[in-house]
Formats: sequence, structure tokens, C-alpha cells
Amino acid sequence: MEEFKKDSEILAEIYRNAQLALTSISDILPEIDDESIKEEILREHEEYEKICSQAASLAHKYNLELKEPSPVKKAMMWSAIKMNTASDNSAQNIAQMMIKGTVNGITSLKTSLSDGEKVMDEEVKKLLTELISLEENFEEKLKTYL
Repeated sequence: MEEFKKDSEILAEIYRNAQLALTSISDILPEIDDESIKEEILREHEEYEKICSQAASLAHKYNLELKEPSPVKKAMMWSAIKMNTASDNSAQNIAQMMIKGTVNGITSLKTSLSDGEKVMDEEVKKLLTELISLEENFEEKLKTYL
């Protein structure tokens, strides 16, 4: 029997994905000297905020409670960013770090799309595919810094 992800699980994943992206961007921004990549990452931040807002709105509509990423996860991300930028805060290194996180997000989100596509609510599916598309575009833009 096939196992399908529920809309609530997928919506929680969308929110968590965008929240983790926002957290990592907030952690990495103070380390960036290159204005060009800083502008790109700030643009990405705005897009992730929109996704979080849309996910929160859908959750409210369906009477779901979305949880923030755990403090432990946030602390691990913060320390990894600080360690990885301590000796190299070049645009290339920043792009590599951001790409890794983006690819992880894309992989997770595409798995959710496959797991729930047949039974997913159209609004949830639309938001999920929008986030996947955004992250794929972010990845391509970040590759220009490599």
C-alpha cells in the first residue's frame, strides 16, 4: 500500500523549509562583504518571507498549528555558518553554502510532492510547487558566483 503525506505534513514542511532558509540567511548576512551576493540573498529572504506568510495563512485556514524549527537545529546552523565563514567569506564560499542548503530543500520538497501529489489539496500543491520553483531559481542564480 502506498504511503501518502498529508496536507498538514506538507504544509509544515513548506513552512519549516522557508523558516530554516530565513534563519540561515539572517545568520549569514553579517558575514557577507560582497554587495552583489548580499543583494541576491536579501532578495531571496523576501521571497522566503512571502512563502512563510502564505503557509501560515493556509495553516490558519485549515486550523493547523505550524511549528518553528527547533532551537537545536538553529544553533547547529548558526555554528556551521560561523565556522565556514570565519576564514573565507568570499562570494564563492557564501554561494556554495547557500547552494547546499537550497539543494537540500529542493530534494526534500520534491520528495513531498511525489509522496502527496495524488491526494494533495490544490492550494498546498500550488504553494509547494512555487517554493520548489523559487529554490531552483535561487540555485541557478547562486551558481553564477562560483
